[in-house]
Amino acid sequence: MSDANTTAPAPQPTSEENRHASWLELFFDLVAVAGVAQIAHLLHGVPDVSDVGLYALLFLAFWTAWICFTLYANVAYENTHVRTVLAAMFGMAVMAAAVSGVHEGDDRHARVFALAYALIRVLASRAWQHRRQILVDWPTAQMSLGVIPWIVSLWAHDPTRHWLWALGIALDLYVTFAVSARDIVEHQEARESRGNRPARHGSAGSTSLARSQTEHLSERLGLFVIIVLGEGVAQVVEATSDAEWDKKLYMLAVAAFFLLATLWALSFGHGYAGVPHLAAGVLPARAALPLHCFVSGCLAALAAALGAAAGHLETLPDATRWLLCSSLAGYFMLSGLAWLGRAGREQRWLLSVALPCCVLPLLLAAFGAHVRTVTVVWLLVLITLWPVLYERRATKPSKRAVRTAT
Repeated sequence: MSDANTTAPAPQPTSEENRHASWLELFFDLVAVAGVAQIAHLLHGVPDVSDVGLYALLFLAFWTAWICFTLYANVAYENTHVRTVLAAMFGMAVMAAAVSGVHEGDDRHARVFALAYALIRVLASRAWQHRRQILVDWPTAQMSLGVIPWIVSLWAHDPTRHWLWALGIALDLYVTFAVSARDIVEHQEARESRGNRPARHGSAGSTSLARSQTEHLSERLGLFVIIVLGEGVAQVVEATSDAEWDKKLYMLAVAAFFLLATLWALSFGHGYAGVPHLAAGVLPARAALPLHCFVSGCLAALAAALGAAAGHLETLPDATRWLLCSSLAGYFMLSGLAWLGRAGREQRWLLSVALPCCVLPLLLAAFGAHVRTVTVVWLLVLITLWPVLYERRATKPSKRAVRTAT
């Protein structure tokens, strides 16, 4: 079989800045649309603590599977194997289809979800072994330590199964922050020397280090956040299409749209790769990628809460109000962490912007039991607008200085 049938056809860019997501990568991202939608449905109705915990666990697993092959395509580029990516895409589609059954406690669906995840991770590891490369930015992509609890969970039942999944995610996080890529290279080369393994055809004799291409990766990460924000729009549209259209519903729909639009402005107009207040190159990928995951998870939870709000136009149930407000507070808390890495910025921003945006939603969640649903959402819009207005005001002096200088 020729190389044209095994690798993704794409022209060679003249520079990294000219590179954009390929058709294969955009097709692969379609499974992210389905997965985020299915996982967000776990928070429909009036979710309890166990629902939120399961949501966080499944979202982390799905995002981890997605980022493993996003980074593979990012580094391999024109040498990306189409069959490998399509196999991962099918596995992630299976994971998405099994989410509902996992929530209902169906053993078969839970085993299918765990097996699909484990196979995807093994496939990602083999893809990097074939390239004889270690990804500096995300060594978890080629290590299987975190997969072991998922395999063990095939013989377990709830809630032990869920604790094993959580252990697997925790081990992946440990590898991300505690294990260096060079340590993995030395371990792999020592293992190959003991086994006298010959080098693969077409590869160098030793394992090399690989780094992600920053601009292309930021585009892919931003597309994922767009998918999550789009899920928010879809949730509101679906909820309002089945409700009786009246003045309250109109006001809620407008407020929800303004909230999502303002979050979009923060994530992309005043952020990087979909993460608010993050600047390019400020944080290493090992820190920026988990930050992206948690920001996306907060936005997906907020999207689910907005959809649920359309069914409670008078006042929100306590659980829904807490989900809506705390997810926004978490979003701003993570944006504050991104801000801390930016040099040369005034620290008063943390007190005048980050702190109020984190605390005010939580106060609204705690004391807003009798506040109307539409009022709650509009108050969140006002809270979200404050960082945007602050950023615009902060940039005005610099623009005036430029005009004066010219």
